[in-house]
Amino acid sequence: MGINIRMAKPEDAAALLAIYAPYIENTSFTFETETPSVENFAQRISQYLQQWAWLICECDGVVAGYAYATRHRERKAYQWCTESSVYIHDDFHRRGIAAALYKALFEILTIQGFHNVYAVINLPNDPSVALHESLGFQWFATYEKVGYKLGRWKNVGWWRLVINEFIQEPPDPVAFSAMDKSFLQALLDKYKSQIR
Repeated sequence: MGINIRMAKPEDAAALLAIYAPYIENTSFTFETETPSVENFAQRISQYLQQWAWLICECDGVVAGYAYATRHRERKAYQWCTESSVYIHDDFHRRGIAAALYKALFEILTIQGFHNVYAVINLPNDPSVALHESLGFQWFATYEKVGYKLGRWKNVGWWRLVINEFIQEPPDPVAFSAMDKSFLQALLDKYKSQIR
């Protein structure tokens, strides 16, 4: 079966939660504190896919990881900004999956017309910092003691990646659901070849 990168579907919710739930329950890498139900997570996937891509990597038919983008802030003036997240199953670390998923995601976001991608990293998290900086993200701020989880006050660092040139009168980004996706399979195939 090999390696495959594809778009997520709401029916993938249970497999994705199997990866995400341990991050919620055992780490502060996400500030989410309660594991959502499969139904709620499926709704989240469906909702996000209206505006942004949500990518899955499968290794021999097993969901190994996923990456997605989401809204940065609500006000319309922020619409050219997005936040990115990537989660990899413990059994599939250090195979280039996170980087491949992110590169594919960022190329899609570039085509959509976004300009800034932000990564919000709960600190310390040296592997995540190294991943993001290897892909061109630059640190610009740390919010100190901004969240409390698992008995500790946590710092959160902000990193930024610029993916499009800043122009006057930029067109609104194209919603993922409204895109012509004829380019998509070739793009995903390009990045799956980078996974070990």
